[in-house]
Amino acid sequence: MSKPQKSLIALLAVVLLFFGFVVVRIGVAKPAATVTLAPIPAGEYDPAVWGKNYPLQYASYKKTAEESPSPTGYGGSIKVQKSEMQPEIKMLFKGMAFGQDYTEDRGHIHALEDLRETKRIGPASKGACITCKTPYLEQMYKEEGWGYANKPLAEMLDKAKQPIGCANCHDPATMNLRVINPAFIEAQARRGIDVTKASREEMRTFVCAQCHAEYYFEPGTTKVVFPWDKGLKPAEMYAYYSDKPSGFAQDWQHPDSKTAMLKAQHPDYELFSTSTHSKAGVSCADCHMPYMRQDGQKYTSHWVTSPLKTLDASCAPCHNQGAAWLQEQVKTIQDQTFELQHMAGQNIAKAHTAIGAVAAQPGVNEAELANARELVRKAQWYWDLLSAESSMGFHNPSQAFNTLGQANELAHQAIETANRAAGIKQF
Repeated sequence: MSKPQKSLIALLAVVLLFFGFVVVRIGVAKPAATVTLAPIPAGEYDPAVWGKNYPLQYASYKKTAEESPSPTGYGGSIKVQKSEMQPEIKMLFKGMAFGQDYTEDRGHIHALEDLRETKRIGPASKGACITCKTPYLEQMYKEEGWGYANKPLAEMLDKAKQPIGCANCHDPATMNLRVINPAFIEAQARRGIDVTKASREEMRTFVCAQCHAEYYFEPGTTKVVFPWDKGLKPAEMYAYYSDKPSGFAQDWQHPDSKTAMLKAQHPDYELFSTSTHSKAGVSCADCHMPYMRQDGQKYTSHWVTSPLKTLDASCAPCHNQGAAWLQEQVKTIQDQTFELQHMAGQNIAKAHTAIGAVAAQPGVNEAELANARELVRKAQWYWDLLSAESSMGFHNPSQAFNTLGQANELAHQAIETANRAAGIKQF
């Protein structure tokens, strides 16, 4: 072997030794990029116990206790009455509990506390109200089936020791995503969807959809039912309710217009499901529970909050226009949605007043009066789908604008029809 060859071999050996040392050092110093599986005993519902093995996830979950305003002024996690921004709410929900107490939602960690404190419940409240407030739902349903829903809420609250937590969405043995709300599972089955066969990406939306959805209580049993049999769009759900499923005709009767009313419940999944983001394959968790890194370890944030509070992690992976542009886009959509929502709500309130005034007159055309009541019922249902929804229209702007536009038009039609019932000429 020649002298140059020996020198080259020696140099290569030094280089390999050096890089081998660097690789070993990096391997020792850098934490694993993935989370190591640590099974949790079945029936363990305390997030703090899970947090011993998953500290980064648990630390972010505890941030759901924070109370702060929304970056755009809509929503947020401060417990204020919605009627402060929308005074018409008191008229729209006159005669039912939401007219007395309708606050902004706080984080998951407050779920049981807020349920206990709300003025919307009382001694007659049923166990169904606890369905989306605790992982103990799994145990309740195993022991009682749907029977838990018709038991006194106070009894179920005594059994629920933990608010929404890890076990609501994770299998304790495998950490795989799962859903435990039987109402969601049954509703999807009626639509031909077996949630046990859902992909991981689908489950990243389903775990949220099992609670962030519209529902009603079945008369007699108080069973929780999602009204999805005809579809998830506003007109499809309204058509479902028009058939009076299981004898369900109303949530309450408005005392002024004497109209059988429906109350929407946070239909976030329904609005999002037909959106551009959803059709592009984006899940709820992509935006509200983005991937984060700490000390080299990748984990999913469990601070379920506005994506604008984690904008770089939630939005920037797909959008490169910059934080200021992105926040302005969201603010513009929400401003426009609120303007339409506020306008429609005020006109619906006027419709209730007009119908009530006409109904008190002698010789009114009862057929036209019934039509006016149907129009205001539908108008408020459409309005409420956006009012009760959590994103102020951002989950699906085009559908939000369309739905609120229809609500506004239906309110005007209700007033005009009421006037015709009383023989008042239209100009």
